[in-house]
Amino acid sequence: MSGDTPKVPGTPSSIEPSVEEPTTPVDPPEAKPDQSEPAGVTATGAPVDASRKRAQQSRYLTTAQGARLTDTDHSLKAGERGPTLLQDHHLREKITHFDHERIPERVVHARGAAAHGVFRGNGAATSRTRAGFLGKGVETPVFVRFSTVLGSRGSADAVRDTRGFATKFYTDEGVFDLVGNNIPVFFIQDAIKFPDVIHAGKPHPDREIPQAQSAHDTFWDFVTLHTEAAAHTMWNMSDRGIPRSFRMMEGFGVHTFRLINEAGETSLVKFHWKPRLGVHSVVWEEAQLINGFDPDFHRRDLADAIEAGAYPEWDLGVQVFPDTPEQMFEGIDLLDPTKIVPEELAPVQVIGTMVLNANPSNFFAETEQVAFHPGHLVSGIDVTDDPLLQGRLFSYLDTQITRLGGPNFAQIPINRTHAPVNDMFRDGFHQHAVHTGVAPYRPNSLDAGCPFTAELEDGAFIDFPHELPAARKERAAARSFDDHFSQVRLFYVSLSEVEKQHVAGAYTFELGKCYEQAIKERGLQELANIDPDLCATVAAGLGLPAPEPTVPLGNPTPSPALSQVGSTWPVDGRVVGIVADDATDIGELQAAVHALDAADVVPLVIAPHGGTLGGGAVPVSRTFLTARSVEFDAVLFAASPADPRVEVLVDEMFRHQKALGAWGSGTAVLTDTTAPGVATAADPQTLVSQVVELLGAHRVWERGTV
Repeated sequence: MSGDTPKVPGTPSSIEPSVEEPTTPVDPPEAKPDQSEPAGVTATGAPVDASRKRAQQSRYLTTAQGARLTDTDHSLKAGERGPTLLQDHHLREKITHFDHERIPERVVHARGAAAHGVFRGNGAATSRTRAGFLGKGVETPVFVRFSTVLGSRGSADAVRDTRGFATKFYTDEGVFDLVGNNIPVFFIQDAIKFPDVIHAGKPHPDREIPQAQSAHDTFWDFVTLHTEAAAHTMWNMSDRGIPRSFRMMEGFGVHTFRLINEAGETSLVKFHWKPRLGVHSVVWEEAQLINGFDPDFHRRDLADAIEAGAYPEWDLGVQVFPDTPEQMFEGIDLLDPTKIVPEELAPVQVIGTMVLNANPSNFFAETEQVAFHPGHLVSGIDVTDDPLLQGRLFSYLDTQITRLGGPNFAQIPINRTHAPVNDMFRDGFHQHAVHTGVAPYRPNSLDAGCPFTAELEDGAFIDFPHELPAARKERAAARSFDDHFSQVRLFYVSLSEVEKQHVAGAYTFELGKCYEQAIKERGLQELANIDPDLCATVAAGLGLPAPEPTVPLGNPTPSPALSQVGSTWPVDGRVVGIVADDATDIGELQAAVHALDAADVVPLVIAPHGGTLGGGAVPVSRTFLTARSVEFDAVLFAASPADPRVEVLVDEMFRHQKALGAWGSGTAVLTDTTAPGVATAADPQTLVSQVVELLGAHRVWERGTV
């Protein structure tokens, strides 16, 4: 570590601006050090001159056709006060393009954030699958998009909702998309209900409110009438529904997939992403404050962490099951997307690790235009007959036609495969490839037979010839899909006491926001069939009687893997504020900043004013006006300024079970230095080591709940 003050993430540009307007033409700016962009290739992946890959190539402003412009601030008019002329080609081109800048947002997962990275296989899967990217030491570029499900593009980040966790692997054998969520179960068992559950979860169609929330009548009307949704609803009402960071979320493939190895042998698997930083959340009051103080909380956190060099990592693992005709495991139907297999029954086997190490250079071009599809598969990985997955195989492809303006969305740089392409597709909207030959059909002789089909030994993708039992066409589901409560109870009893309190609070809040009492009563009946104590707590909060269960209550063995509480994790990229003022010893303040930086924590100095402290020695990152507790995982006090905003900061940090620390005169701010998670020391280095240790547990859970 150098002696310089650690860089605070959030730099807007790769160029340091001047106070005066620049007047000397320069080349277009390069990407920032934390950013990456798609490779310089043609629409179908052939290398091109690197100088031609950039959208901006001229140091001068031009039209779309490359004509240099002398003025873009004034329309062409008949005199300075006269009417604008129709012949103003620049005005028409500029306004026309602006009028068409927006594309339809996603129906679900509209609000997202993304990053580039690399996946490295460890070879553990080679006995299970012939997919080459999972081989030992094989590195594959990836692009990952995280998202919320219900809200629009302009909604807030820290809402209670399911998060999307979609990964695009640019393998040598084609694109593989693992399109999952941070919750391993889904609301519905059959894709035909997907429009219904989304219509129910979206804002009410008459008033278009509430935005990005499930706490309303139509959502709870649906999920209490479809008890198959109970598992996903319980996960959503837990702390999993309001994650601390995208970097601290698990990811799940949700469905069961089939792996095929070189010998043609098959296994059934469920995919898991395990974050190296652990799985952590915010508390409910904190989430409400975040959405007002910083609606971009999660996307900012991801981008800042990558810019600061705190690259998030996940291990990819699989639960492996025998591929038996009934496709069951320990009595659990592997084709039911509302079920999990507890990790104690089928441990997660790590098959590789992903690191996200670069931010997008353009949000629209990459994060907004990326197109995922669960049918983007590679040799050795295939789908199963999960009825939700089967519908997704149609829906994801179909939606891109409208959203991205036609069938050629695979040519958009962020979607381009890194494998050679010869698909015989021609024409259509936004066709960027210039095809040669005259025979886009096969067999042919005019193009010498090209393209040819491949065999398995050539790396061809072959749909696994899965044997199907004798059956008749019918609209029905297997009886094994009928158990809607046993796994929900398993999840609830596996939580710690503080997590159970959070679940009860979430159900009370959500059902309390419903207008119709019938829906509240139906929700309570569902809770009675999960856990009577939970039902009684929520009923008391709603002022309603608690009903009796209508199904037998099981006594499941808890699954410790389902709880977020009880372990310690790395603190990379955590954010710690340091409250100081002009009277603070600058040497000690610098020591605290450097000690936090050395622990891979981001230090932000909070002062009464902006600028610097100590005559320019320490930059001020936040002021009492611009800082709020929700931005920090812990706060240290090097001073005790008499400012009510500092009192609010201390009160919220304590109430939200976050670590607090002080040295010197800063200890006067802390009213109770003996409380759990409150550290004091004579010097900043000792204090930092104490607080970093507290951060490893995420929160000071002994201080109760919010």
